[in-house]
Amino acid sequence: MSAESRLATLTSWNSDWSGLRVAVLGLSMTGFAVADTLTELGAKVLVLSESAEEEYERLLPVIGAELELGSLAAVPQTLVDFEPEVVIASPGFSPAHPVIRWAQSEGIAIWGDVELAWRVRDKVTRADGTPAEWVLITGTNGKTTTTQLTASLLVEGGLRAAPCGNIGVPVLDAVRDPAGFDVLVVELSSHQLWYIGQSQLEGQLIPYASVCLNLADDHLVWHGSAEAYRAAKSFVYRNTKVACVYNKADEATRRMVEEADVVEGARAIGFDLGTPGPSDVGIVEGLLVDRAFLDDRARSALELTTLRDLEEAGLAAPHIVQNILAASALARSLGVEPEAIHSALQKFALDAHRIQVVARHAGVTWVDDSKATNPHAAASSLRAYPGAVWVVGGDLKGVDIADLVAEVGGTARAAVVIGVEREAVITAFRRHAPVVPVFEVDAGETGQVMNRVVEIAAGIAGDEGTVLLAPAAASFDQFSGYADRGRRFAEAVREWIDRGRADDSGGSHSAH
Repeated sequence: MSAESRLATLTSWNSDWSGLRVAVLGLSMTGFAVADTLTELGAKVLVLSESAEEEYERLLPVIGAELELGSLAAVPQTLVDFEPEVVIASPGFSPAHPVIRWAQSEGIAIWGDVELAWRVRDKVTRADGTPAEWVLITGTNGKTTTTQLTASLLVEGGLRAAPCGNIGVPVLDAVRDPAGFDVLVVELSSHQLWYIGQSQLEGQLIPYASVCLNLADDHLVWHGSAEAYRAAKSFVYRNTKVACVYNKADEATRRMVEEADVVEGARAIGFDLGTPGPSDVGIVEGLLVDRAFLDDRARSALELTTLRDLEEAGLAAPHIVQNILAASALARSLGVEPEAIHSALQKFALDAHRIQVVARHAGVTWVDDSKATNPHAAASSLRAYPGAVWVVGGDLKGVDIADLVAEVGGTARAAVVIGVEREAVITAFRRHAPVVPVFEVDAGETGQVMNRVVEIAAGIAGDEGTVLLAPAAASFDQFSGYADRGRRFAEAVREWIDRGRADDSGGSHSAH
């Protein structure tokens, strides 16, 4: 039997995986989950990684997998000699990576962890003997919030649901959880979706419902172009069988749905902040309503919650309301009642570093949206806090920030620019928002950056206003991640406030 023919038979946990030669690229949390699953199934596993956490390195031989550590800038001879039948890559490996290109040239199947998880999804089944349904969530921004929201709504509606995927819990771990679930809510990055798109098996992954929340340029270096990034995102809708949820305010997501090859009978469900039409969810006179999942869609609507309730819960920023509408549509497609949605939203709290108010002091509100790692996310934050002192900059990931500055930069009271690519940001302000004062933070040490940011921003904000950390860029140029960046910002704010309280004169600080 050819490798291709054999792989076509591997669509169940109970298939014969014994002896299958699999090369696993990367030993992160995802890579270990892949290796652990495959060795349990009896496959022969070689893991290749440039580095490894001590725990994973120690456990690999225990579970029966081989490990080779070293540079992957070229194809290792060990991999060639192994003659893999399939290569399963962690999401960090781009289409241009030498090992991925080698596998393609050799005609070797390339999977991501999500495809493997789908193939073995029947390890734990529901009472009726069927595996959990899958709900897929992607978008340039809002993925994690919407994934958490959707899972919360489903659980409140009485379903056993788990958020997993790009949110931090590998899908394979959720699939193998002995407790079992009714629904897996799977957050997918564009990297994971690219790998899903490589599957040669038509109809291989069939989600119950899916959504692309929005689309804006991001990860262009990884994908190679905006067109390739869009194409990867569009795979989220492929083979959807019940509900394709899309953003009516984002034309690209509507076109994705129109062009998607879906299961016959799947419905397109729109959401935005306007009045919904039949088959949509939206807002009418301060009420979030469903006009999609009820019998009399033409003349009636079901109330889900109110903007006033969301404001009291700290969930009223426009882009968060959009996430709530999308999550509600997904939950309603699975039969969750409006009352359960309303109840779940009263209990829901946003993650740290997502428009998180870290302090209010002396009339100034300090907001950490370090998770705004691209221009689209930063634009949403600025619209939620017009007139803020905007802390911006970092690793731009190949994205031109000029359009963002032209669009919303002029609404900022001032800009405090950080990161290694400061000149691109400063140039964008000179060209597109010249009236906005721009302050550059050139601190070389990570530990100094946010203290200087807060010192400058406090002097600008004075006795009232908002300081908004919404960098529109990745963080790895100066920090270990967006969480580290946000944490350091919050710590610097608290230190500034404490120094102010200790000032016997009662005077205010100012920037130097």
